[in-house]
Amino acid sequence: MNPEFWQSRWQEGRIGFHKSDINPLLVEYFDKLDLSPSSRVLVPLCGKSLDMIWLAQQGYEVIGIELSEIAVQAFFAEQGITPAIHQLADNPAMKYYQAELAGQTIGLWVADIFALTADDIDHIDALYDRAALIAMANDMRPNYSQQIRHISDNAAQLIITLSYDQNKKDGPPFSVDDKQVQQYYSDHYQVYELASGPTSIGSAPDLTVTQQVWHLY
Repeated sequence: MNPEFWQSRWQEGRIGFHKSDINPLLVEYFDKLDLSPSSRVLVPLCGKSLDMIWLAQQGYEVIGIELSEIAVQAFFAEQGITPAIHQLADNPAMKYYQAELAGQTIGLWVADIFALTADDIDHIDALYDRAALIAMANDMRPNYSQQIRHISDNAAQLIITLSYDQNKKDGPPFSVDDKQVQQYYSDHYQVYELASGPTSIGSAPDLTVTQQVWHLY
């Protein structure tokens, strides 16, 4: 998927991938990361996800990365929050929106995730990936997993994936099976499957889909 695809989806309001409630798998399994209070949690390709509010309410600082400024502006507007906006002098295409929510900082980068560095992001304690890995086409995922490791310094991860017959549906979301998760991460993490069960994709309700939750540490 090229950046123009996602920009156009937000511009046209075609955001069926956005969930209007908190992901129950996040609530059930995030404590497996065993984080201390005020830990910094990275949420790649965050959109305007309500999961970030839940993380802040649990006492974590949230750092999000999102390509679409429309999504970032919508997140803060829908929470009734006016963020401070910082524009990078050496890269006007990148901005950083920051505000307080539930006593914690939420900072959202408007940026191409591949353009950010570990210095930009600063220290990260854990990463929550509900919709980033499965938003990447097959040829992009190795670079994505490598970039995530670099900018988070191999922080522990909670990842949610979908697996289905890719011949029956074009992504996104793309199918990412067990072998692919191992391929992308097992050289640098212990990869543990926390849960697996049937789910559905709104654009293909008759498709057989398995949803999996992974703990990388």
